[in-house]
Formats: sequence, C-alpha cells, structure tokens
Amino acid sequence: MDILFLADNFPPERNAQASRVYERACYWVRWGHRVTVITCAPNFPEGQLFPGYRNRWRQVEEMEGIRVVRVKTYIAANAGNILRILDFLSFMVSAFLAGLFEPRPNVLVATSPQFFAAVAGCGLAMVRRRPFVMEVSDLWPDSIVAVGAMRRSIALRALEKVELFLYRRSARIVALTSSFKQNLVGRGVEGSKIQVVINGVDLSRYAPRPRDCEFARKWNLAAGDFVAGYIGTHGMAHALTNVLDAAGLLQDHGIRFLFVGPGAERGKLIAEAERRRLRNVTFVPAQPKETMPSVWSVCDVALVHLKNTPLFETVIPSKIFEAMGMGKPVLLAAPDGEASRIVKAENIGLCVAAENPQELAAAVLFMKENPLFVQQLSRRSLAAAPAYSRERQARDMLAVLEAAKDRSRYSPGGQLARD
Repeated sequence: MDILFLADNFPPERNAQASRVYERACYWVRWGHRVTVITCAPNFPEGQLFPGYRNRWRQVEEMEGIRVVRVKTYIAANAGNILRILDFLSFMVSAFLAGLFEPRPNVLVATSPQFFAAVAGCGLAMVRRRPFVMEVSDLWPDSIVAVGAMRRSIALRALEKVELFLYRRSARIVALTSSFKQNLVGRGVEGSKIQVVINGVDLSRYAPRPRDCEFARKWNLAAGDFVAGYIGTHGMAHALTNVLDAAGLLQDHGIRFLFVGPGAERGKLIAEAERRRLRNVTFVPAQPKETMPSVWSVCDVALVHLKNTPLFETVIPSKIFEAMGMGKPVLLAAPDGEASRIVKAENIGLCVAAENPQELAAAVLFMKENPLFVQQLSRRSLAAAPAYSRERQARDMLAVLEAAKDRSRYSPGGQLARD
C-alpha cells in the first residue's frame, strides 16, 4: 500500500506527534508498505531551524526507508497565537501544493493537534480522488481554549465548523482515546467510522537499563537522590509551576525534580526556580531522541503533569507509555479521566489531584520513603508495556488505513472486520 502522510512535526523534532508518526511508519515500511511523509523543516518548539536544515520550498530525504518531503513554511516559536497560526496556515498551503506532485497514493492521512494539516490532507484527497483518514490526537481547537491561549469567539466557532467538516469528509477517523470518540459522536460524527487506537511506546527503543552515571554526574544528581523526572514539552497545558510549588515543600528530603525538554514555558520556569532559590530542581535542555533512554534511566518515578481543566480528562500523555517501556512507576497529577484509568487499571503508579502541590509533594515523599512499593510498581509498569506497544498501535492503525482503501472490510459499529 502507498501511504501519503501529512504531519507538521517529524524527527529530528522530539514531540509526541513526531515520535508517533515516525515510529509507526518505520513498522509499515518494514512490513512492505511505501510511506511518504510531507512535513516542514524541523524547528519545534523554539521556532529555530535544527542544525543541517534549511527552510527550502522542497527538500527530500530518506529516514529508515520513509520518504520525507520537507516544505517551506513561515517558522514561529510554539508560543503566542498570531504567528503560530501563520505557521500552521503556511504548512497547510505548502503541504497541499507539494502533495499535488507526489505519486498518487492509496490513502491520504493527516494528524492533529493543529488541524490545518488535516485541511491540506482532506483537500488533497478530494483532488487526488483518494480516501482521507484523519487522526485525532487532540480536540483542537478546544485544547487552545483549555490552556488559555484563546477565548471563545466568532473565529473559534468558525474553526469548529471546519473541524466538523473534516470529520464528515473523512473516510475513517482514528481517535487516540475513547473520550475523543465519545466527544465526536456526541457532536454528530458517525461513530461507525471512528476507530480508537491508543498511543504506545516503541519497545525496540525503550527498555530498562542501568542508571547512566555519566549523565547523572553531568547534571549533579547524587547517587542517593530520589529523582522525579518530568520529561517532555514544557508548555501551557502542563501547569509546571505547580511542580515548583511542590519542590519548594521538599527542599530537605533528598528529592530532586528533574525537568528535561523544550517548550514555551521553559524559560519562565527556570527564572522562577532561580527566584525561589529551589536547590532541588534541575533543568536539562531537550536531548536527542537516541539518548532519551539514558535520561529515563536516572529517574526513580515518571512525573506526568497536566493543567486542571476538564478537557484534559480526555487525553493520555505519551510519556506514560515511555515510562512503561522503561519500567518506571508513574506519578500522575492530572484531572481524573483516561490517563488515570490506565494508571489505576494497570496499577503502575499513583494519581493525585491536578495543580495541588501539597498532594504532589506528599506522593513524591511517600514513594521516596517506600522503595519496595516503588519496585513493585516498576515491575508492573514493565509488564504492562507490551499491551501498549508502538508495534501494536502500528498494526491497528494500518488496519484502519486498509479499511479506508477497501471500505467493504469495515463492519458496522466502528469495529475492524478480521480476515
């Protein structure tokens, strides 16, 4: 099968979308399918080109057998509104034009969270007369309201109409959580064409390993420190000031809060930690993808943190699955919902209320003082990982793409017909 995939983030960028699209495509290529990804020159989230790349109208490279077509866009940092929207719109136009000159695929796919990529994918599918599959990884534009980036307005209502149009035009929809599917069905989208394919972790890349002592020494992590690691984007959705509040309550308990990654809020968090003179907080810049298992190796617990807003009841942060692959327990501070159900069902960690520094501090201290309990959580986390593997996710999504190509294989109720 020939797959044409539109995604504005792709390696060497390191966010969840880039990893998800790339790692699944690697499996598809290994299984004999041809995959082309139209993306932009890597610049997320700082809005600065990665070394070795230029913002050209068209440049083609190959990564692990995936044909990668990079197009010129207006580059902006992942902060603010107007410039980011110009960034999104420029990718929509450039990706659409580039797609017109690609060999005609069997199926076109585009992924959110910003659905202007999906607009381009849907338009290409209509012009090229091919089925369109939309992957919903975030309920955009609801999510930009949830983090306070925009308020309800006429413009936002217009975006919601475009969103619903894309869902109606899609041959199939892939939702990363059951809550996303429920949301779409509740808004009138046909449930039979929505398939839930939960995110996962590539177990060929993430596996338990001894503590990387060199990395620990470089960042002054003492052997006796209990390390709560937040690894991922430092953005408006994550309310990480609350973690600084918790760190302030645990200054003299041998606990270190490790922040690793990029993001629009990172500079503010560093400045705030310095202002408060938090001795137990360490900030590490974004690391290359291949070194991430080493970063995870120094963590005693994976900290997953989200803003206290109802929309985040519907999401499952991908770092939960990476923690499973590494055999790390999870400490989830988020609204009770999809993510907490997984943590509780698999019994792989603790869940505390979102944006409650006292509860977060108490949970970290409890885990530090109960190492046998943490070891049990670690074993269960690793044991649960295969059920959430990237290979499983790749197979499930590939089945949806094949169903879109041949609609007769799709049974009523949104369930894939098995051969």
